[in-house]
Amino acid sequence: MLKRGSTIGVFGGGQLGRMMAAAAAPLGYRCIGYAPEGDNVAALLCSDFVTAEWDDEAALADFASRCDVVTWEFENVPVATARAIPQGGIFPPPAALETAQDRLNEKRFVEVLGGRTAPYVPVDSRADLDAALDTIGLPAILKTRRDGYDGKGQWRIHSADDAAIDLPAAPTILEGFVTFEAEFSIVLVRGQDGEMRVWDSTRNIHEDGVLSASQFPAGPQIEAQVDEARALAKKVAQKLGYVGVLTLEFFATDDGPVFNEMAPRVHNSGHWTIEGAATSQFENHIRAVAGLPLGNTRTVAKAVEMRNILGSDIESAHALLDDGDTHLHDYGKSDIREGRKMGHVTRLARR
Repeated sequence: MLKRGSTIGVFGGGQLGRMMAAAAAPLGYRCIGYAPEGDNVAALLCSDFVTAEWDDEAALADFASRCDVVTWEFENVPVATARAIPQGGIFPPPAALETAQDRLNEKRFVEVLGGRTAPYVPVDSRADLDAALDTIGLPAILKTRRDGYDGKGQWRIHSADDAAIDLPAAPTILEGFVTFEAEFSIVLVRGQDGEMRVWDSTRNIHEDGVLSASQFPAGPQIEAQVDEARALAKKVAQKLGYVGVLTLEFFATDDGPVFNEMAPRVHNSGHWTIEGAATSQFENHIRAVAGLPLGNTRTVAKAVEMRNILGSDIESAHALLDDGDTHLHDYGKSDIREGRKMGHVTRLARR
C-alpha cells in the first residue's frame, strides 16, 4: 500500500491522465506525467511532467526513480517502455498492453477464454485480402492490427470497388460485420489482492467511429447480456493478472454479446462514473495501483447520460450548464480540431 505523499507516474499526457491526477490528489498522492511532445493536457494537473521520447533510456530511468509506482493512460505506450519499469513497479502488467495492442492477438486471446468475436482473417497482402473477402464475405471492415482508434485505421468494404484500396504497410485484419442492436462496455477494476468490482453498463452510441454518448439505463437487451459479458471480462482480468481499470467493448446481438475490443485503461464509456457512481473509474484505478481497498461502484442516479464534446463545440459548452444536474469537463486542449474529443458533459436524474 502506498503511503501518503507517494508519487504515481503516468505514461501519457491526455485527458485520462489529467483525470487520474485529479482523482489521486484527494487520496494524498501526487502524479508525474511522461509523454513525448504534444498537447499534454495532463501536465496542467500533474505535479510535474517529463517531456521525452518513449525510447529515451536516461529520461525513463530518471522518471522511474522519482515514482513509487507507474501506470498509463492510453494503450499505445510501447511495451518496451512499460517493461523498462521494474516488475512490481508498474500496473497494469505490461502483458496487458502486449495483448491489446494487436487486434489479431487480442481476438485469439479472448477466444481461448470462451469469448465470441466477429469472424476475422489476418491480412498481410493483396492476395490475403482477396482470400479473406472470399472467406468473410461482404460487408466487411479492414483494420490495422496496431494503433488506430476512434475510427482511424479502418476501411469499410461493401463492394468489390471498396476493396480496391491501397493497403497500408502495416499488418491488417479483416473482420465481418456484426448485426447488432446496441453497443456496450464492461468497465471493471481489479485490485492487487485480486478483488474485482464492476460498474453498471451503459448503452454506447457512436457517430463516425467516435463515441458520442453513453446512457444508463442501457435497455433490456443489453441488461440481458451483461452477466455473460462480465464473466468474460473477469476471465480476461484474471488471466492477465490485471491491476487497475479494464474495459471490454461488446455488441449486443441476437446470439448474445460479441466481443469487439479491449482497452487496458480507464475508458471514455466510464466517464459518467465521476458523478454517476459512488466511486469513479479514475479513483478506483488509483486505489488499485496504490494497493488501497477498492471503492463501491454502485450507480447513484436513476438515469445518467454522458456526451462527448467534439471540436469547436467546446467554445459554447458552458451554455450546457443551464440544464439541470449537469457537469462539464473541459479537457483544456489548445489544439481544437473537428472530431477531436475536447471535453464531456454528464447529466444525471437523481434517485
